[in-house]
Amino acid sequence: MLVMKFGGTSVGSAERFLTIVDIVRKTSEEDGAPVVVVSAMSGVTDLLIKAAQEAKDRNLDAALDVLDKIHEKHKDCIYTLFQQSSIVDELVEDLESHLNKLDIILRGVSYLGELTKRSLDAISCFGELLSSLILATLLKKKGIESKWIDARTFMVTDNVFGKANPLWETTTAKAQGTILPELADNRVVVTQGFIGSTANGITTTLGRGGSDYSAAIIGVACEADEIQIWTDVDGMMTADPRVIPDAMVLSTVSFQAASELAYFGAKVLHPLTIKPAIEKNIPVRILNTLKPDAKGTVIADEGDADQPIYAIASKKSITALFFSSLNMLMSHGFLAKVFTVFDKYRTPIDLIATSEVSVSVTIDNTENIEPILENLHELCETRVMHDVAIVSVVGTHFRAKSGIAGRVFDCLKDINIIMISGGASDITLSFVVSNEDANKAVKQLHDHLFQKVK
Repeated sequence: MLVMKFGGTSVGSAERFLTIVDIVRKTSEEDGAPVVVVSAMSGVTDLLIKAAQEAKDRNLDAALDVLDKIHEKHKDCIYTLFQQSSIVDELVEDLESHLNKLDIILRGVSYLGELTKRSLDAISCFGELLSSLILATLLKKKGIESKWIDARTFMVTDNVFGKANPLWETTTAKAQGTILPELADNRVVVTQGFIGSTANGITTTLGRGGSDYSAAIIGVACEADEIQIWTDVDGMMTADPRVIPDAMVLSTVSFQAASELAYFGAKVLHPLTIKPAIEKNIPVRILNTLKPDAKGTVIADEGDADQPIYAIASKKSITALFFSSLNMLMSHGFLAKVFTVFDKYRTPIDLIATSEVSVSVTIDNTENIEPILENLHELCETRVMHDVAIVSVVGTHFRAKSGIAGRVFDCLKDINIIMISGGASDITLSFVVSNEDANKAVKQLHDHLFQKVK
């Protein structure tokens, strides 16, 4: 059984929907009916968030104007795809029913002048609901048996709105009970990524980019043979092709390396996607909707042992924090106190580097930076650098090879390196530079390292 996730660009237009139908038809004929997980049409989630912000600022007319744009985008797609008036009328009725609910929520937010994370989740979910309805209807029109299922009926999460976590035992039971009978009857299941609900039925989201995570959760819950992520690139690459036009597609990448690349900026994959797949050893395949016959990248337990360096990734617009205190000298407990503060404010740390009297860390969530600094002020001196970037070189068995670090830093002589973090992972060497130097560093590294390994 396959789980196939199609991202926003894959459902960005009527033409793209038709491409998905062809891909799903071929998969159904060769491997049996899959589960199809759909993102919102490209740009729609941003429009929904914009409408929510306008409503919060009590610009109700502006919020409703955005709602009209969302309505027209989907209506145009429906009229382009369907010629039969009965299907058009039914879909437009469903569309307007959903948008009427959204209208009510936006008016409530505007009346209160307040936008909670719970309210934002309730607003953000509509893009996936609409795109999946269109796809399920189109599959039926093209003679492919399909069943539309609201993900909120089986994707049960905690109540951490904005970044919810699945309740695995409940989700697994409900997913198997809801999805597997449809697949057994050879019906394609069409559902939504990104969204779920609490045990009490309150809508939640898994965070931006969470459709990949949804696919992985469904794949694990239903014991899939493979999870496919269909996007607009040929697979995971040796660098971001927007920065390195001649970046190469990686045929095979290990789970561990893919996790590092996703976390440190390779946006083709959501960082959380790999975690549940690793636990069940389910391969994840990255494929291009626009080039469905391309082989893509397979992410599996073992990668290509002959590839010493997989890729270079960069993560921009992060913040570096530097803590120093003579009280660290020959003492213990300092790091524990520092990390307790970050834990208190639920702020993850990306990188860390330490010396006898100082600690350097990077974070990409600065929501609670002020209270963090206030809490640490009496413990140590603090310094902050905004708008910096992490550049990471990801490969295999760095500790067993000599010269990797030398080769990396040899080609960066003209770039100011703010911080270095290496050794914690056997496959990653990371450092921090200014945002302005990030692309330059990636280019120089790619030119140097991949000339050497070709």
